[in-house]
Amino acid sequence: MTKEEVNTLKETVISVLKTIYDPEIPVDIWTLHLIYGVDVDEEGNVKIVMTVTAPNCPVAEVLPAEVRNRVQAIMGVKHVDVELTFDPVWSIDMLSDEAKAELGLDGDYGSFSASDFLY
Repeated sequence: MTKEEVNTLKETVISVLKTIYDPEIPVDIWTLHLIYGVDVDEEGNVKIVMTVTAPNCPVAEVLPAEVRNRVQAIMGVKHVDVELTFDPVWSIDMLSDEAKAELGLDGDYGSFSASDFLY
């Protein structure tokens, strides 16, 4: 695979990740910044490092499997390795401004923090 083909495949992987939603939060996992890294090599092997919103998250086993299955279905992908990590631990501060707006977390919370609204 050429460098250009690797870059195109990586863009396709990211596009697919943007269609996968955390079932408890109506925002895709890319926008939530649950994906810490996407690497694609010249042979079509994909490595994804991701997290979930909390270590005790009910989808901690299901979401990485969905990511693996959806990315594996992309033409040109030979193998997918999904690594679940909690380092760094995900926090509300990692949300993009777009995600905060989608979740209504872009305002003044008074004595509350945005994390009080998730889990």
